[in-house]
Amino acid sequence: MQILYNAKTDLLYLRLDDRKQEVINRRLPEDIVLDIGEGDRIVGIEILDASKHLNLERLLPVKYEISLETA
Repeated sequence: MQILYNAKTDLLYLRLDDRKQEVINRRLPEDIVLDIGEGDRIVGIEILDASKHLNLERLLPVKYEISLETA
C-alpha cells in the first residue's frame, strides 16, 4: 500500500494494489473517488480537500528539525 499526498492540491491518494490495470473512477459524496479495477476491487482511494477531512499530521510521517543556533 502507498500513501501519496500532494500539498499543493490537498489531494491524498491511497494506492491499495500496485498492479498496472485499467480502472473506473466512482465519485462518492464528501470528496472521495474510488478507483475500481479488475473484479470490481478497489485499487485506490482519492480524497479531495484531504486536510478538511483528515488529521494529516497523524496520518503522514512528519520530519521535525530543531535549530540550536542562537542569534
